[in-house]
Formats: sequence, structure tokens, C-alpha cells
Amino acid sequence: MNEELLILFLIVIIASSLQTSTGYGFSIVGTPFLLMVFPFHEAIQINIILSICLSSVMIYNIRKEIDLELLKKLIYGSPIGLFAGILIYLYMDTGFIKLSVGIIVLILTILLISNFTLKRTGLKDYTAGGLSGLLTTSIGVPGPPLLLYFSGVRIDKTILRSTTLAFYLFAYTVSLIMQITFGGTNTEIWLSSALALPALFLGVVIGQLVFKKITQKVFLNITYIILIFTGIYLVITSI
Repeated sequence: MNEELLILFLIVIIASSLQTSTGYGFSIVGTPFLLMVFPFHEAIQINIILSICLSSVMIYNIRKEIDLELLKKLIYGSPIGLFAGILIYLYMDTGFIKLSVGIIVLILTILLISNFTLKRTGLKDYTAGGLSGLLTTSIGVPGPPLLLYFSGVRIDKTILRSTTLAFYLFAYTVSLIMQITFGGTNTEIWLSSALALPALFLGVVIGQLVFKKITQKVFLNITYIILIFTGIYLVITSI
């Protein structure tokens, strides 16, 4: 138990530092390692609970940086994805969706590294929200659609961090309610989440310090590394 708790602490510190400094990364980095310690459904719920706590802690300080129009479009586009994702979470083998998403993420990341750009439109904003909602309730990793889209349209790092955190707070809260309602929960999930909170707060402090030193170029490079890691992880765990 002590060894598992230490591993949980390390995972949460690293993941929350990344989330705080970039606006994403907690689920992308945290979920793969949580799955090594906890069963699938427990790992997903622990990730979601801690992500809600993290977003709640940060949202007040960054509220003025949020692009409200973009946030509204992401939220309005998410319900279909959220409901489709909970069906996958409850009834379907997640292997196929992991493989599909992993391949798509890797292909699009290569395009982004090659300076491929996207033109931002309202429809694409809604679609990004829907796809993110789908991955939130199904595998607990909402980041890839937003990362790929925002990197492609070259959104400023400050707006990206703040707007994605605000959207995650909404998506994770709805996802947790849906998962508990339709799939249940247990004491181990909530106890592990509570024990990880000190590590979460330490990660927030570290991440805030790092954010002030990151340039837009470094920010993009971190994005690419995270996306490649995510794509490879999803492909490997789907086999």
C-alpha cells in the first residue's frame, strides 16, 4: 500500500505540474500510469476526481484569461460526445477506440510538426468540444482533440490554458456524475483521491512557477511531445 501511495504521489505531482503550466496534460500523463496501479474504471474515476479538484483550484485565478465565446462553443458541442462516451465506458471494449484515436493523434501530430495549420471556424469549435466530451466519459482523456485543434489554429498559450481548464471543469463534472449514476463507484476510489490531494496542490505550485518561464515555442514543443506520448500509449494499450 505504501509503495502504491508513493507511486500515486509521483504521478499526481508530475501530471498536475504539467496541467497547471500548460492547461492540459493531467489526464494524458496521469491516466496511463494510474492504469498501472488501479483497475480501468477506478483509474478513470480517480483521474476525473483529481482533475475536477485541480481545475477548481485554478479557475478563480485564471478566470479573466478565458475566451468565453470559445468556451461556450466547446460546451454546446460536448453533450452528444459525453453521452456517446458513457456508452463506450459502460458497454464497449475500449480497445478499438483507443487504437483509432491513437493512430489519428499520431498522424495529426506529424502534420502539426510539419507546420500544418487549421482555419478556426465555429463548426470546428463545436466539433472539438464534442470529441473531447466523447473521450472524457469513455477513457478519461479529453485533451487530444483540443490540443490538436488549438495547436493547429495557433491559439495563444494563455488563452489555451485558461479556456481548456474551464472546459475540463465542466466536462469532468458531468462525466463523473454520469459514471457514478450509470456505473457506480467505491470507497477505494475516493480514499485514493483524497490521499493524493497534497501531491496535487504541490504540483499546482510547481506548475505556476514553470508557466511564467515558458515561451510560445517551448509551449508548442511540449504539446507535440505530449501528443506523441498519448498516441503511442493509446495504440500500445489497445493491442
